[in-house]
Amino acid sequence: MSCTFHLLVSRSDFHHGRFLLVSSRESLLFRALSSMHQISRSLQQSYRLLQLSDKDVSSPVQVKEAYLRLAKIHHPDSGAPTADAGLFAEVEEAYRAVLAHQSKIMQPDGGTEEEDEAKRRGAAFPHRHYLNYEGVGSGTPSQRERQYRQIRVDRAAEQVLNYRQREHERAAAAEGVLVERDIRQRSRKIKITQAVERLVEDLIQESMARGDFRNLGGAGKPLNKYEYNPYADPMTHNLNRILIDNGYQPPWVVTQRDIREAAADIRNRLLEGRAGLDDPMTPKQQSQWEQLCASVKEELAKLNKTVDNYNLIVPMLHMQMVHFSLWREISRAEKGAGQHRLEQQREREKERERRKEEEKKRDNSVTKHESIKQGLMTWIRNVLRFKQ
Repeated sequence: MSCTFHLLVSRSDFHHGRFLLVSSRESLLFRALSSMHQISRSLQQSYRLLQLSDKDVSSPVQVKEAYLRLAKIHHPDSGAPTADAGLFAEVEEAYRAVLAHQSKIMQPDGGTEEEDEAKRRGAAFPHRHYLNYEGVGSGTPSQRERQYRQIRVDRAAEQVLNYRQREHERAAAAEGVLVERDIRQRSRKIKITQAVERLVEDLIQESMARGDFRNLGGAGKPLNKYEYNPYADPMTHNLNRILIDNGYQPPWVVTQRDIREAAADIRNRLLEGRAGLDDPMTPKQQSQWEQLCASVKEELAKLNKTVDNYNLIVPMLHMQMVHFSLWREISRAEKGAGQHRLEQQREREKERERRKEEEKKRDNSVTKHESIKQGLMTWIRNVLRFKQ
């Protein structure tokens, strides 16, 4: 370890020939202590912010520990209640300023001899312009230079990644705007189409209510299934003709028919069951009615599943069905039970009258037949008497 010595001569003792040799390390410390009183006010504030003394020389390790301690308290991502982005930025600037100041007043040991030789030769120290690396790194100037270069590479890579991310976000935002515009246009077209369909349907219903379609030619007659349709494709027309000839029906038509038949059967069962009971019902009749309602409830559950399947395959939205409600069907049966009893009574009366008329006709026919028979016998007797 080289140690450069300096020759110090005091002015008062120059003539007496007293000289003093001190080592370069002691000279360096002397220069540092002497220069501490000449630092600027901003640098003093940096020392105070890092909670370091500007009177003593602090090592880089102490400066780094002070910086880390304050960073843990004021970093915006620390989650601490004392987190402050502005104060953290001031701490970081103070840390860099103190490191730069320490690097100026505390040069590495191996560089003092070379500096002195450079000064004696009147040339600048070759790594003077590498001593400040934004306060980053530690070690010899070459090590700090390599560290600073690596940090710059990492910083450039991070900037490239941020730029690419921004470009992707911008492209995604532009694509999202296009997709949203297409969705708005498509929804507008759908709304217009639905509005036109509703308008046409309303006009048709109004015309039907006025009776405009009552005097059409061929009203009440079956359609000609082989009639040519100019608005249909010929291939589609021929396929429909083949399907109709073979008795084909679309699945949703068959399902719709099954649903209607099942619903009518359930309603008839409820109506007849309620009409066959008294009003009010006896306890025995009440239990019978509850059993009937329980069986109908199970059948309605199966029917509602069929309705769900029908709604999935029906081609037109307005032809979909809602679920059948047990309470609604029971209310309908109870309301129509009285009317159903009256109708049954009328039918029974009509049946009695019809039977009476048939009996009368039968009696009249028997009487007439007997009278004819008696007249014939009388005529035969008269003829026989006349011959005798």
